[in-house]
Amino acid sequence: KSLETIQSTTFNECTGLSKIKIPSSVTEIQSGAFSGCESLTEITIPSSVESIDDCVFSECSSLEKITFETPSLITTIRGYFFSKCASLKEIVIPSSVTSIEDFAFSECTQLTEILIPTSVTSIGKNKFSKCSSLNQITIPSSVTSIGEFSFSGMTNIVEISIDCSITSLRKHTFNSCESLEEIAIPQSVKLIEDLAFEGCKSSMF
Repeated sequence: KSLETIQSTTFNECTGLSKIKIPSSVTEIQSGAFSGCESLTEITIPSSVESIDDCVFSECSSLEKITFETPSLITTIRGYFFSKCASLKEIVIPSSVTSIEDFAFSECTQLTEILIPTSVTSIGKNKFSKCSSLNQITIPSSVTSIGEFSFSGMTNIVEISIDCSITSLRKHTFNSCESLEEIAIPQSVKLIEDLAFEGCKSSMF
């Protein structure tokens, strides 16, 4: 029988693992399957995969590239999915994704570019927290919910474009975005909560 599921923590902390090919028969990758594989540099997710749980690639500190084969069936980027992937520089999120959960990209300190597709409707808290190399980001019109601390600690972010129709900016959303110079807040926003821009040192504040 062909492999269909990579179970939880299967390759957890396999520190010498640098390369792996996931067979096209796999439909599910469970929690923490590759977490702590600190020598893993790149990986391709085959289009057969329908579900990927939380923490799958967390703390893969050498991971530079991840490719989702098209058409992708993934609808959710789970919590801590790429947390502490300190070498990840760019990623293309599949257009099938509708939700990006809490801490999904937190502490990806080398991430310089990310495109959020217009399929995404929900961004969890701390999603991009401490992504200190990102200097601009666009939130598409499809997004209806942004969690607390979503963009906190992005010390190099200069420009943020919010094209969506959210009604509030949550606490600490842009906390410690020290270089932020420009942000376009949509007319739909009726409430900016306490400390939303705490620690933003630019003269615009």
